Amino acid sequence: MRVIVIGAGLGGLALANGLLRAGIDVAVHERDLSPHVRRQGYRLHLSDMGLDALTSVMTPERRAAFLATAHTPSPRFVRFDPTLAGVEVLGHSGRHLSIDRQTLRESLLPDVAETITYGTRLTGFQVVADHVTARFDDGTTVTGDVLVGADGINSAVRGQYLPHARVVGTGLVQLYGKIPAELAEGMDNVFTAITGPGHRVVGVAPTRDYATCSFGARAEDLPAGLNLMTQDQLRSLVMDLTDGWHPLVRRMISQWYDVFPLELRTSVPIPPWQTTRVTLLGDAAHAMSPAAGAGANLALRDAAALTQALAPVLARGGPLIPALRSYEQEMIDTGFAAVRMSAANGARFLGQDPLPSS
Repeated sequence: MRVIVIGAGLGGLALANGLLRAGIDVAVHERDLSPHVRRQGYRLHLSDMGLDALTSVMTPERRAAFLATAHTPSPRFVRFDPTLAGVEVLGHSGRHLSIDRQTLRESLLPDVAETITYGTRLTGFQVVADHVTARFDDGTTVTGDVLVGADGINSAVRGQYLPHARVVGTGLVQLYGKIPAELAEGMDNVFTAITGPGHRVVGVAPTRDYATCSFGARAEDLPAGLNLMTQDQLRSLVMDLTDGWHPLVRRMISQWYDVFPLELRTSVPIPPWQTTRVTLLGDAAHAMSPAAGAGANLALRDAAALTQALAPVLARGGPLIPALRSYEQEMIDTGFAAVRMSAANGARFLGQDPLPSS
């Protein structure tokens, strides 16, 4: 059995690790020229779901080395007002870790590096009888038994396979950056939100070496051309928008660095589709705003679940389509439930637009 994976993000790399451990041939194709050409975020939250998935797909040695880099925050969500007066505390059960996204990616890379072809953008695919062939912009093709779209929110696989599936804006824009870890003293939680008027939110979450700091607002309240602004201009903008907030918040923004803007978008849930040799995982299937802290965990869970669905097919020669259908049923149910939860949290805490009904 050969599986073609489109995308070498966290989900694609986790899947490649799992498949190789299960003895399944895998070919990963990534449109970026290297793993380091795009900023995709900094700190990630891992819950039991993501941690169990990593146990399934990584070797014990790789997983132990990666977990040694993690930070364990207080298992709670805390919300303050702009004066840093407490507004709300929500406790979380289970395990919770704060990790660096790039560190996780680099931990997943070594065992699958030889399976990855960089700089190849998918232009289309064709399913014929017992195989699927993927085409790339350099004129090459590759044929396998299964094609997996792990290519993120702008998935080319989803675009051809499920053209009716929509990704829509949430009405929100966030600026992501880092601050020195010591500035987050007293905010060592899974996530701390400082919510002000006009749906303006400063979010803080420490890792071992730094803390992420984000600023979110309604898109219409921010100027155009954020991606063209310098770091000084972005800091100045947010200083103006948090005028009068607690001095600690102002100090955080004044020492913000590596800041970049991102429009927050979400998938719109759709009914289950007919299973074929093409499938999806992670944001390619169920992208969501970060308001539920579930995106990375779900991508890792999808990777582990798809590996577990395919491994018996290789071992016992069972039918492929029922195995993929079983994976998709759970992936769709769990993924779209998280999309809805994220949208509800986003509407409550961030001023996110309501999720379209269809």
